Amino acid sequence: MGFYGDHILPWLVDRAMANDDLVDYRRRVVGAAYGRVLEIGIGSGLNLPFYGPDVTGVLGLEPSQGLIDRARHRASGSRRPVTFLHGSAESIPLENGSVDTVVTTWTLCSIPDVATALGEMRRVLRPGGELLFVEHGRAPEVGVVLWQDWLTPAWRPLAGGCHLNRPIRDLVQAAGFRVADLRTGYAPGPRPITFMYEGRARAA
Repeated sequence: MGFYGDHILPWLVDRAMANDDLVDYRRRVVGAAYGRVLEIGIGSGLNLPFYGPDVTGVLGLEPSQGLIDRARHRASGSRRPVTFLHGSAESIPLENGSVDTVVTTWTLCSIPDVATALGEMRRVLRPGGELLFVEHGRAPEVGVVLWQDWLTPAWRPLAGGCHLNRPIRDLVQAAGFRVADLRTGYAPGPRPITFMYEGRARAA
């Protein structure tokens, strides 16, 4: 990835995602997880303190070794086992139906082949398991979408592949999930980067 991707970007991601405005989202989404959990894009481990007593273990998938190194430090204080998987969501190294919950928090924006990745998440979920997510993405207002579409080509290489304009609900449903609960709305900050999708889904 080069010096920027290996050293600067992990630090920037850690700082940006530590934003206090995101804590309530983490508490709701991550706190609803249960059983054996696969977290897609565990990053620097900021979600780890929010997993509740119903979680028996966490598998953290992450393509950035720099972020895994940061997450290992946070995992040392975790109350439940945490195992790190260095790899991509487009090819999850787990068996079919092997996890109870998949968690994604501000991750779907940056996966290159997001459709394949969501298909993989569905594959590894057991029957009745849930996908819990909070993601930023395509806004409902035309004016904001124009900004998202215009900014994304320049934003993507600076922000680890992040797309500002992905229609999260449509992508989840197209992968064969039934969205059982969904909240949308803006978090504090510039509108092109703060329209949030928060919800849960099961395989249709």
